[in-house]
Amino acid sequence: MKKIYVIVILALLCSSSFAQVKTTVTKSAITFKIKNLGLNTSGNFGGLQADIMFKPTDLGSSNINASVDAASVNTDNTMRDDHLKGADYFNVTAYPRIMLRSVSFKHTKGDNYLGNFNVTIKDKTKLVEVPFTYTEAGNTASFNGSFKINRSDFGIGGKNMVLSNEATIMINAEISK
Repeated sequence: MKKIYVIVILALLCSSSFAQVKTTVTKSAITFKIKNLGLNTSGNFGGLQADIMFKPTDLGSSNINASVDAASVNTDNTMRDDHLKGADYFNVTAYPRIMLRSVSFKHTKGDNYLGNFNVTIKDKTKLVEVPFTYTEAGNTASFNGSFKINRSDFGIGGKNMVLSNEATIMINAEISK
């Protein structure tokens, strides 16, 4: 009986020594761009919170769960920002976080990867493909990616005739390992 306990304890110790270590986000920029009245309008979100366990040699057990504070939307226009925080757009009172959760990863070439993520805005979740680069330098690693979403899929902006349906989101994050 003692041997079984010793084997179980050794197995647990060995498996935890190979587990991925959670990382800390040290820098981030979450930006977006969308056409409004035919002109590019851009902005950003702050308040990034993320649990990142990414290991290029073990993509199957890697995962990324991240969210931003929806009320942090900033387009350098206070009146527009207040409108975006309202019920017609992000409804930040009812839906304070915009979330991104990884489903799977694929290495494409070099530092390039393709991630499938569930993106949740206003309690609506859509699967989105996100091409990104992952680079390591010393004790830090960087993720840089860009993807497009259809704002109407998430109930943002209603049937707005002057606002494009397609928005481009850029994510840049640096983590300590």
